[in-house]
Amino acid sequence: MERDAGSLADVHNHLVPAVDDGARDLDDVLDAVERFVQLGVRKIITTPHLDGSLTLDPDRLDARLSEVDEAFGQAAEAVGRRFPDVEFRRGHEVMLDQPDVRFDDPRVRMAGTSFVLVEWPRLHLPPGTTKVLERIVGEGYRPIIAPPERYIGLDRELDLAARWREAGAYLQVNYGSLAGRYGSEARTTAMRLLRRGWADYMASDFHGRPDRKIYEREARARLADLGGEEALVHLALTNPARIFRDEAPLPVPPLPPEQGFWAKVKDMLSAESS
Repeated sequence: MERDAGSLADVHNHLVPAVDDGARDLDDVLDAVERFVQLGVRKIITTPHLDGSLTLDPDRLDARLSEVDEAFGQAAEAVGRRFPDVEFRRGHEVMLDQPDVRFDDPRVRMAGTSFVLVEWPRLHLPPGTTKVLERIVGEGYRPIIAPPERYIGLDRELDLAARWREAGAYLQVNYGSLAGRYGSEARTTAMRLLRRGWADYMASDFHGRPDRKIYEREARARLADLGGEEALVHLALTNPARIFRDEAPLPVPPLPPEQGFWAKVKDMLSAESS
């Protein structure tokens, strides 16, 4: 198994100050990065929200990207001074609010690579998601869907997730889902993805506020309890680090299968008590 020479990486978070619902100012950014460092994270791609429809309007897109450029530049300078061993890069979490979103501006992509972090509006899945992903892949980009376990309308048997993967998309599960942050249904779906080896990355989706949790430790403990230490290395270290090098993720070992009825009951009770 490949192990990256660096440390943990987080590739989905909101640490550009005052441009979305994440970090409000530089104090929030520095506090968040310090918390990541305490968890062993040394590589960060921060991903402020971007409405994909803006990419079809050059003037509005330039205004939005210029706003993020300025705020990210200030954050990167502050992070570099206080945490010189942290690699702090920028991308976007692009909302596919219409089917023909463009990714030709490298600032829209993750650290300027071919990877693009994408979501659909309001955690609802419109018709034709697979065709949209096929178009993105056909244009030479690598879509990462975040976070698939939280979408309303993702079927229980994960047939749609299978079609996304066949189209060439990758899946990024949130740490908080394993900790019950988004409820039992999201947690159950995340576990199904992990047991099939269909999650390619895990990330925090941390919104950079002092009163919010990152949930990395809770997710790590959960995976350790399930015998998923090797999977965690791929999900949180190897594969995220490969994004920085514009390399496709390695296959993630599936978690061991559930062990009978009482294991399922225990899992449901644990999710509801989180």
